[in-house]
Amino acid sequence: MTEINRRTVLRGVAVTGALGAVSPLLAGCGSDETTSGGGSSDATASGDAGSTPSGEGGGDGGATLAATSDIPVGGGKVFADQQVVVTQPSAGAFLAFTAVCTHQGCTVNSVQDGTINCPCHGSMFSIEDGSVAGGPAQAPLEEKSISVEGESITLT
Repeated sequence: MTEINRRTVLRGVAVTGALGAVSPLLAGCGSDETTSGGGSSDATASGDAGSTPSGEGGGDGGATLAATSDIPVGGGKVFADQQVVVTQPSAGAFLAFTAVCTHQGCTVNSVQDGTINCPCHGSMFSIEDGSVAGGPAQAPLEEKSISVEGESITLT
């Protein structure tokens, strides 16, 4: 039989004692994190959703982005805060795409010469359909839903 020495016994007592002392703390942390984490996430999401549209609808939809006159024919405008770019490829035809480049997630920053342009690595996307027009990006920009009522362009 193996002999148990004093050092082995003390290690066992120390580990058992440490686990006994730590386990209530871990259980307390786990339940607090779940409660406060879930609560604060919901509160933050609700707070953000309520404050972003400034009382115009709920969630991401309903926020007026621009007047139709702000979007040049054959060009567009980037709305970095809303992460959307609105284009007008031909008179009266308004489209919207995500402003997040599909290459590495940078925000596009300009629209000129028929393309939506990313400053990070030079990717370019068509203002007509968001397809890749040049650069390292392989996937098109995702189309976003907008509505045009009168002179207002609204993210829906």
